[in-house]
Amino acid sequence: MNSIYQAIAELEKNNGSAALCTVTSSEGSTPRHVGSKMLVYPDGKFIGTVGGGDLEHRVLDEAWMAISDGQPRKLHYNMADPSRGDVGVCGGQVEVFVEPILPPPLLVVIGAGHVGKAVVHLAKWLGYRVAVNDDRAEFCTPEATPEADAYYPVTMDELPKHTTIDKRTVLILTTRGSAVDAAGLAPLLDSAAAYIGIIGSKRRWATTVKALKDKGVSAEKIAKVHSPMGLELQAETPEEIAVSIMAEVMMIKEKGTGKSMKSSG
Repeated sequence: MNSIYQAIAELEKNNGSAALCTVTSSEGSTPRHVGSKMLVYPDGKFIGTVGGGDLEHRVLDEAWMAISDGQPRKLHYNMADPSRGDVGVCGGQVEVFVEPILPPPLLVVIGAGHVGKAVVHLAKWLGYRVAVNDDRAEFCTPEATPEADAYYPVTMDELPKHTTIDKRTVLILTTRGSAVDAAGLAPLLDSAAAYIGIIGSKRRWATTVKALKDKGVSAEKIAKVHSPMGLELQAETPEEIAVSIMAEVMMIKEKGTGKSMKSSG
C-alpha cells in the first residue's frame, strides 16, 4: 500500500481530491501520538488512522465536509466521558487539523477566438486548469489555442457530457454570437458552476435572454449569467479584455469590491 505521501503525490498528479487529517496536539492518554495522519478520499476510503473508534468517525465526517467546502478546520476532542458527548474514555485531549487537498479549479473557455486565446493564457498563468470548448474543431486544438490542459471540439450543449462542472468551475463564453449562446447555454445553467460569463454588449445579451425565455428557461437560471462580463477598464485589445474578465472572476471568488485600492482605504 502506498504511503500517505505517495498517495498525496498521486492526487496532485491526477487532479484528485482528499483531506489530510493530522494529530497536532495530544495531552494525557490518547490513542495516537502527535503527527499521526489519515488521508481521506471523497468515496469513503482512507489511508492511515488518527485513533479509531468514535474519534475517527467524527474526524472522517469533518474530512468529507472539508473536501466539499474547501475549508480547513482544527478539531478539539475530550476523551473522558462519552455520556456528555466525548469521543472516548482514555482521559486525554486531542486536536486534529483537517486540510482539504483539492486540484486547481477548472476554467473552461468556450469559444476559441482572439479573446478566448488571451483568456486561456491568463487563466493558466493564474493557476487554473484550463479547458477549451469550440464546435469548430480547427480552433479547438493545441496548435490553434496553446496552453490549455484539455480540448473539447463539441457543441456547447454537449460540454457537460465531457467534463465535470462543479461549484469551483468557471465558464467563460467568448463565443462568436448570440445565436451560439442561445443554442447551447441552457445545459450550462443547470450546472453548479461558480461563475458563468458571456462576452458582448448589453444588446447582444438582451437578444440571448429573449431567446432563452422563448425556450422556457427560467429567469432565475438566466440570472446566474454575468453579461456583459468583466470589470469596466476601457479594455480594447484581446489581452486587455482578458484582464477585465479575469479581474471580475477574481473579485467574485474572493468577495472583493473591485474598487481602487486608493479609494477603498
